Amino acid sequence: MSGKIAEEKAVAVLDACRRAGIMLATAESCTGGLIVAALTDIAGSSDVVDRGFITYSNEAKEEMIGVPAPLIARLGAVSKEVALAMAEGALSHSNADISVAVTGVAGPGGGSPEKPVGLVHIAAARKNGAALHRECRFGEIGRDGIRQATVLAALDLVLEALE
Repeated sequence: MSGKIAEEKAVAVLDACRRAGIMLATAESCTGGLIVAALTDIAGSSDVVDRGFITYSNEAKEEMIGVPAPLIARLGAVSKEVALAMAEGALSHSNADISVAVTGVAGPGGGSPEKPVGLVHIAAARKNGAALHRECRFGEIGRDGIRQATVLAALDLVLEALE
């Protein structure tokens, strides 16, 4: 991923949030903070970015943003339902009006036939609004490639949620 593309998307997200007068929070697993980093790399982002939750472990998802342990136990951390719960949890544990959450298998190991390397679930939620979900299957493009592609897809989903 070109850093320029990520920067342009991050600027677009910040500008769209500013126009809407809303704050944003992130809940990240497989990206480990890359989404909030892309946003906060932009000077002046503090008027839009409320906080970022790095919920890499299942325990962090449960303790920091309230993802129910039975949900993770039943479906696994890499699932649509957990991504949506992460996005909702980021909203309820922050002052944000919109959130984006990601959970996936960045590899190179850890994949399975049901959940292969490159599978990422992304969710965006708004206070008093419907949540959006995207399932991305990036394939085995390398750990960094998957993580960078996830950042771009997450920023795109935020923009879609703001439309």
